[in-house]
Amino acid sequence: MKARGAVLLVLSIFPLAAAVKPAALFGDHMVLQGGMPVPVWGTAGAGEQVTVLLNGQRREVAADAAGKWMVRLADLKPGGPYEMTIAGANTITIQDVLVGEVWLGSGQSNMAFTVSKKAASYAGLVDEEKEIAAANYPKLRMFTGKNLKSYEPQADLQGQWLVCTPETVPGFSAVAYLFGRNLQKELDTPVGMLVLAYGASTAEAWLPRETVAADPLLKPMLDGFDAAVAFYRQNPQAPGDQAPAPPQTINARLGPPPKQQRDPVQDQHQPTVLFNGMIHPAIPYAIRGVIWYQGESIVGGDPGVTLYPHVQNAVVTEWRALWGEGDFPFYVVQLAALANISNNPRVREGQAAVLSLPNTGMAVTIDIGDEKDVHPHNKEPLGDRLIRIALANVYHRQVEFSGPVYESMRIERGAVRLKFSHLGGGLVAKGGPLKWFQVAGADRKFVDAEAHLDGDTVVVSRADVTVPQAVRYAWDNYPEGCNLYNAAGLPSAPFRTDKW
Repeated sequence: MKARGAVLLVLSIFPLAAAVKPAALFGDHMVLQGGMPVPVWGTAGAGEQVTVLLNGQRREVAADAAGKWMVRLADLKPGGPYEMTIAGANTITIQDVLVGEVWLGSGQSNMAFTVSKKAASYAGLVDEEKEIAAANYPKLRMFTGKNLKSYEPQADLQGQWLVCTPETVPGFSAVAYLFGRNLQKELDTPVGMLVLAYGASTAEAWLPRETVAADPLLKPMLDGFDAAVAFYRQNPQAPGDQAPAPPQTINARLGPPPKQQRDPVQDQHQPTVLFNGMIHPAIPYAIRGVIWYQGESIVGGDPGVTLYPHVQNAVVTEWRALWGEGDFPFYVVQLAALANISNNPRVREGQAAVLSLPNTGMAVTIDIGDEKDVHPHNKEPLGDRLIRIALANVYHRQVEFSGPVYESMRIERGAVRLKFSHLGGGLVAKGGPLKWFQVAGADRKFVDAEAHLDGDTVVVSRADVTVPQAVRYAWDNYPEGCNLYNAAGLPSAPFRTDKW
């Protein structure tokens, strides 16, 4: 008994050091971003000395009073595999580390949509069996963060890096896989895809509290959310009709209150909850850029449609500020054609507003939608369109990356002549005469019009609209057969010349 007491006395005077533990993003098979400082972080005992070793680089730091530590590796050259050693009171060795290009894929279900329908009932590529069988890409890895909604910012993610093989790829995000596969082939360098996406989520769910609270247009969402959370925590058994009215978000779903109250934090339409649970713990993992597929959750009309461009652009600017890497590339996927109340022309127009920010791009999918399915399965063209944007703007390849972009109009003798940029070798009416052009006169009533190519312009007219004022193209939820392309095979996005 005396010996045991002596041991307890010693332990009480000299407590055991806490085990060094890196954040979950730092694990076997990870890919680190080349060509820029790379933060590596985790936890240890307060004041504990931590040493990180990778390919001849050595970094040391003492954990702070809260037990947190971070080092930054200098610019890394593409290559590997390497071992990373993290040592303190204990030693952790991370195997099979590659250095290359790292991209973050985020958004809602079309980003979470997996290569195989066996991994998710709504998913599966058109030719998934062939794609899976060919997916031997040892230099392509993916980390898929576990879904988590939270009221408070979280410190760590759950997930692991997986090497791309026919056995692992069925559960990969299809869009992130296609983008990463294409990038790895083009650059012949390791590629890591970090996927943090949540089905049916709204853009405001991916924003930090400080951003929403400081924005007069967004703060009412947060106030309503906080009130709902407070009521639920104080009255968890109260019926749904006794809870405060749900906060007005850009996902304006009308309807009677549920019979049983639900925890507002577990609603992916509410502000901040996905930023807290999934993005905060990933910052500042070094990335080259972001691909973003989100917007289907905007339903109905205002305020969501009008407010969406503001919210989406806030995601871009705030993520860039928090990562501290400058204006990294941020590429959005414009919603595909779909015959329902979402995916409407004004939502697509709102998504295109991101192009007003520096170093952004937009992949158009108006021609690869499904009339009845919000999750189109033909995602191979999307992978090509996204990689073209990156190759041209990040990796300096001479490749066309956009379909025709409307620039200006001129009224000529009862017709409207439209001028475009991104001709990509010339304008093309794919598969026959141009479709889905409409024209309006002073009455502002749009009617179907005839359109034809004239060199590098499109001429639009209608006999009974003698003084045309404006033109719209593919301005419909489901403009089936819209066919303005360029010679590079890329489609024009829907557009309008008016601001009515």
